[in-house]
Parts: sequence; C-alpha cells; structure tokens
Amino acid sequence: MRPRTAFLTLCLLATTFAFAGNSTDVTEVGKDSFEADFPSGGHLHLHIRSGDISVRGSDQNKIRIRYDGKNSDQLKDVKVSLKASGDSGELHVSGGPHNDFRIIIEVPKNSDLWLRVPAGDVEVADVVGSKDVELYAGDLTLQVGSPSDYGHMDASVRAGDLDTGPFGVTKDGLFRSYETQGSGKYRLHAHVTAGDLTLKE
Repeated sequence: MRPRTAFLTLCLLATTFAFAGNSTDVTEVGKDSFEADFPSGGHLHLHIRSGDISVRGSDQNKIRIRYDGKNSDQLKDVKVSLKASGDSGELHVSGGPHNDFRIIIEVPKNSDLWLRVPAGDVEVADVVGSKDVELYAGDLTLQVGSPSDYGHMDASVRAGDLDTGPFGVTKDGLFRSYETQGSGKYRLHAHVTAGDLTLKE
C-alpha cells in the first residue's frame, strides 16, 4: 500500500471510530437517577410520560434525570432510554407512579429542544436554543429569554389561557394563538391543547 493511500485509510478509520465513540444507546429500568454525556449545542428530542415535569438547562455537557415527590422511591418500572449519535439525541422516559412524582431533567444549556408530554404541569427553563414544545393537557410554562433571539415564533392553546410574556400578548378562551416573525436565529413553537400556556423571559 502506498504511503498516501495508507494515510487516507488511517484517517478514515479514525473518523469512523470517533463517530462510533460519540454514539449512545442505553436503556435503564428502576434506577434512582440517570446520567449520560451529551454535547452542548446539540438537538434533543424528549418523549416524557405524563406528570410534573421540569426541564432545565445546565452548564454540564450531560443529560441528567432525577426524581422527587412523595412517591419518588417507587421506581421499579421507571424506564429511561437514550439513543444519541453525534449532536442528536432522543430520550424516552416512561413508567413510574401516577401521583406525587416529579421528574427533573437537566440538559446542556445550549440545546435545540423538542419536547412532547401527554399531560401534567411542565416547566422549561434556562435552555438557550430553538424550542418546539407541546402538551396535550395541563399547564406549560416556558422560559424563552428575549424575543429578539427568535426568527419565527408561534404559540397557541385550543382551550385555555395564552400569555406570551415578553412578546406582549395575552388571550383566553378557545382557539387562541399568536405568531410573529423576528430577526433572531432560533425558532419557537409552543402549544397546549387544553390548559394554560405561559411564556416568560
């Protein structure tokens, strides 16, 4: 093998191994916490069971999950699954008690976040990036920072109260929505089918 060909082959193998080293496919059941490395600036898809959910940004390049509430020790069927490759990840959390159970999820502060929760009280705070968050039933509170951070923004409720906070619009009733275009680099989409949606700076 010629030296140049050998060099290119070694570079290709090194790239392949580096990519494989950045891949994660892990499932844990019944653990009292969860932790995995994930890069800042990545794209995260979160599918989280109904309940009292808090998603918070942190300065660590990790995804961390812990539990709180009166039933936080009832974890035998709590299932956490993370599949990640490079800067993209998909997290599922399911199982666990139905009442008095809170799930606290920490993600890298600089993240593009896609979140779906069937029902409950959901709060997202200290996450800088694009946000796509939907809740079927319950109350959603979303810290969005400055309106100037966003290009396209839309927020809506099918039945409930809509308070866009720093965007300056408040509505209540049925089929309420607000949409605007800005000059920022992030995108914001927030929707609650039945319940209240509150944006805050």
